Amino acid sequence: MTDQSSPETAEPEAGGTAGFASLRIRDFRFLFVGKLFGWLALHMMMVAIGLQVWEETKDAWNLAFVGLSTFAPAIGLALLTGYVADLFDRRLVVAICYAVIGVSAGLLMLVTITGFNELYVFGILVIMGTGRAFYMPAVNSLVPNLVPTEIFPNAIAWHTSSNKITQTVGPALGGILYEWLGPAAVYGIACAGLFIAVVLVSMIRTRTERLGREPTTLRILLAGLRYVYEKKIIFGALTLDLFAVLLGGVTILLPVFAIDILQVGPAGAGFLRSAMAFGSVITGLAMTMVRMERAVGKILFVTVIIYGAATVVFGLSELYWLSLVAMATLGAADMISVYIRVTLIQIATPDDMRGRVSAVNSLFTGASNELGEARAGAMAALVGAVPAVVIGGLGAIAVTVACWFIFPTLARVERMDRNL
Repeated sequence: MTDQSSPETAEPEAGGTAGFASLRIRDFRFLFVGKLFGWLALHMMMVAIGLQVWEETKDAWNLAFVGLSTFAPAIGLALLTGYVADLFDRRLVVAICYAVIGVSAGLLMLVTITGFNELYVFGILVIMGTGRAFYMPAVNSLVPNLVPTEIFPNAIAWHTSSNKITQTVGPALGGILYEWLGPAAVYGIACAGLFIAVVLVSMIRTRTERLGREPTTLRILLAGLRYVYEKKIIFGALTLDLFAVLLGGVTILLPVFAIDILQVGPAGAGFLRSAMAFGSVITGLAMTMVRMERAVGKILFVTVIIYGAATVVFGLSELYWLSLVAMATLGAADMISVYIRVTLIQIATPDDMRGRVSAVNSLFTGASNELGEARAGAMAALVGAVPAVVIGGLGAIAVTVACWFIFPTLARVERMDRNL
């Protein structure tokens, strides 16, 4: 992979490697702000989709199908998404993905105006999921190309924080707009936000298109999977995330808890999702100011155990304020684990492999998130929402303890550096 323009290394030297170091770089700023607009729109859409499907059908199985429809493209296109990120200009790939998700928002608005049909919604979610499937490997691989090596952990902290900022504001705003103006307005505003994201990302100057391309073979496409399996630190981190979030995911059931159990309505569902992201944002901003110098592996495992415990508390809570606290705690723990995992993966992977390895990461993450939502929806339909969440949280704790013994090299990681 050859950058046809290099990151601006002069700016961050005066400001050190923490704080706002990465935000002093022009191209990273465009990526960061573009993601704020694009992912704010996405999370507005997701909370509106969950609310609309639940209110229109009152069927928990349909909530499960929301997750499956979004995740299906990540499975079907898994071998291609990372290869595309390694082969083509990552900036262009990210911009196209924002455009595809924007088209999905427009189609959801059209379906809402002309008459709700859950089958049409699931079909549109497949289109949106396709955009997300190509987006994650491309954007995760692009970050290291935009900043100098010494401030890469700081860039990861800011980039991950942008996820959490949008997860805080997006669901709350989406829930409020849904209650005041209806779902069509949410989808229309989201479409506009994604258009802005396309424009901002297109202004990035750094190019990452590969010069001298290898022939496309099955061996090349499978290289990311092979590398991940052989690098046990990466494989352990991905396995831990996959099963912990697969069992502990609760976000798809927030409309059920908000409307039927806590009785706080659609806006309350948005604030529950935002509470999780608020905990993540505060933690993420704190992590931009520090560098982890010891016990990184042990911190990873402990935070995932906290994640599972907070899930159990949320499932048992009948008090809205306690549910908000549990979601905020869950979000804080998740932020630390995501920061450590993403940084370890990017540092331990050579640049010409980052797209394919990031695709594997996205596949694991998507499986944990989307299949976790499908798992929660299916269990809620079979045994009820509360047991589905509590059993999942306990399962996440059990899996974390098991992984601690199965992947001892991950538990022994002290620092995040090139010697991994």
